[in-house]
Amino acid sequence: MESFAPDLGGLGAAAVYLIVFGFVFVESGLLIGFLLPGDSLLFGAGLVSGAEDSGVSMPLLAIGVAVAAVTGDAVGYATGYRLGRPWLDRRVAKGRLDARHLERAERFYARYGALAVIIARWIPWVRTFTPILAGASRMPYPRFLAANVVGALTWGSGLVVLGYVAASVPWVRDAAIAVGAFFVVASLLVAVVAAVRARRANRGKPRQGE
Repeated sequence: MESFAPDLGGLGAAAVYLIVFGFVFVESGLLIGFLLPGDSLLFGAGLVSGAEDSGVSMPLLAIGVAVAAVTGDAVGYATGYRLGRPWLDRRVAKGRLDARHLERAERFYARYGALAVIIARWIPWVRTFTPILAGASRMPYPRFLAANVVGALTWGSGLVVLGYVAASVPWVRDAAIAVGAFFVVASLLVAVVAAVRARRANRGKPRQGE
């Protein structure tokens, strides 16, 4: 996780804000953002803000990250709401989305509701797809917005503050790096297994016209 701190530290404050806010927005609500390293970037930005000569304001960074995260999820929700289930079904048919994951997500929403939106913030890959699925599942927007804000503050602003504290408390930094590395590796393994299963399932389906 800390590998991002030197890169950001070599940039001016304005560039740091632009990169961090942009990454958070894209990862939160656009499907192309599922590979972006949001956790490590936020923690690294917090580390940079803890340096006296960085010129990066931790409060401004934390607030901006929350706004970018809320806005990104809102865009994802609007996309899912407008395109709806048929769009998801087409992605399943083309092998771009695992039908089992979609069904599990819908059951998860039915059981936990808004809590699912909050929890997804802490799971790499999943946080990119969650707002889109919430919109497609027609989750009431007031409930989604409340969960969106809570998730953005606890995850986005929380990681920035954690990085800021870790800049002066080494054991916090080491613990955060260990935990972050575990979740990154775990999420990659889950994604690889899901991709392999989806590819095998698609190979077993008859092609159109056959």
